[in-house]
Amino acid sequence: MKVRWSDDAELDRAEIIEYIWSENPSAARRMDSLFDAATDRLSKFPFSAREGVVPSTRELIVHPSYRLVYQVTDNEIIIHALVHTARQWPPEPDGVEDED
Repeated sequence: MKVRWSDDAELDRAEIIEYIWSENPSAARRMDSLFDAATDRLSKFPFSAREGVVPSTRELIVHPSYRLVYQVTDNEIIIHALVHTARQWPPEPDGVEDED
């Protein structure tokens, strides 16, 4: 099955690689390869990851620090986000605060 990265997910990936690259280019290359391997695996086994917190998504932990959030459609897999596992997912909507 075809895998497509959304614009937001591509930006997430670029920012992660750039951040790691600034400290350790070799580690950044390894991480990028890990992301590629994960998407290759998803193309063969799209339902192998757990159901996501966001309805109709799935979440694959590609590294102890990174979660890949994606959706399986009839003809493709759409990667919506690549998120550090320490970050809240899904993010809070901007400007919305909890009411007590």
